[in-house]
Amino acid sequence: MAAETGVVQGTAMEISVSKFELLKELTATQGVVERKTTIPILSNFLFEAANDRLNITATDLDLSLRTSCPAKVKREGACTIPARKLYDYVKLLPDGDISIKLLENHWVNIRCGRSNTKMVGMARSNFPGLPTFPATGSVKIPAQTLRSMIGRTIFAISSEESRYTLNGGLMVLKAESITMVATDGHRLAHIEKQGEHFDVTGENKTLIPKKAMSEIYSLLQNSDATEVEFAKDESTLFFRIGERLLTSRQLTGQFPNYEAVLPRETTKSVTVHGTDLNTAIQRVAQFADERSRAIRMKLDKNELKISSSSTDAGESEDSIETAYTADAMTIGFNSEYLLDFLKASNGGEVRLEFKDAQSAGQMRPDDANDDGFKYRYVVMPMRI
Repeated sequence: MAAETGVVQGTAMEISVSKFELLKELTATQGVVERKTTIPILSNFLFEAANDRLNITATDLDLSLRTSCPAKVKREGACTIPARKLYDYVKLLPDGDISIKLLENHWVNIRCGRSNTKMVGMARSNFPGLPTFPATGSVKIPAQTLRSMIGRTIFAISSEESRYTLNGGLMVLKAESITMVATDGHRLAHIEKQGEHFDVTGENKTLIPKKAMSEIYSLLQNSDATEVEFAKDESTLFFRIGERLLTSRQLTGQFPNYEAVLPRETTKSVTVHGTDLNTAIQRVAQFADERSRAIRMKLDKNELKISSSSTDAGESEDSIETAYTADAMTIGFNSEYLLDFLKASNGGEVRLEFKDAQSAGQMRPDDANDDGFKYRYVVMPMRI
């Protein structure tokens, strides 16, 4: 073991790597690197070179990403390099091969074409150790399913740090279904997909922090991986996407009983085109109170009226033709909450379901079984 450490700690590392390959991986890690940190090493990448691969690690202690790219390894070894500075510099280099060599006192020499730069690194021994992927118990989740579920729930996660258990989304895996739920106490997004097959017994519930969900979404948008290998131990979540491994500290605590919030009896419903509703709300919201963002929705015979008013901006009203025939009803909502849902749904028909002006409203894409997803969004009303 001592000999192996000698290679890693020594002033040996020397590699050559393609700018295109390196930049692709540096870009993927930018969301994880700690920007404002009291621990300087967390602003650095860890580079480890061996077996014709360059392994790159970034961490902010809560979240870490390990990735790699092919490299010509002249001398195996490791070093740390300031992450933001390296990323900004590599972006400006000409296309071609970049030579990276570790010098004395943790300095790193970077050459490309006629450019020659020395950067001040830090001791590799200062870089925190990271957990390793569990040997057993991993589950494979279809990449597009997970990406779609995150995209339709992440906006409903609370950003109030005091509401700790609401700072993430709940993922529930069963043998034949996957569900994701997010709430901030004012609205709740719930999406489920049946017909998937997972190697789990009973219910496997996991709270995934918002930042981890955001990074997974970003990695999946820029990856051709067809599945995500997911595992967890007592304190850490692991998501393997192709060559990249994202690890996240688990959120502890009890997620609220979301099933109790899902409306059971909605007696009034109306179906409208999502794009029409989206543009109408955007127009009317320009005149809503800036603090509450409140708009009114009035269901009347064959019509949905959307209106707002404020002493500063004025007032506005829009109406959409509908096939509504039940009793008239007026209900208030935060316009931004409705727009978040409409942006996340696929732009087709949307069904709005209500009980009365005091109870939560429910919205869902009318083609709710599109791709096998069952998607619903519950919003608490506002006094208006």
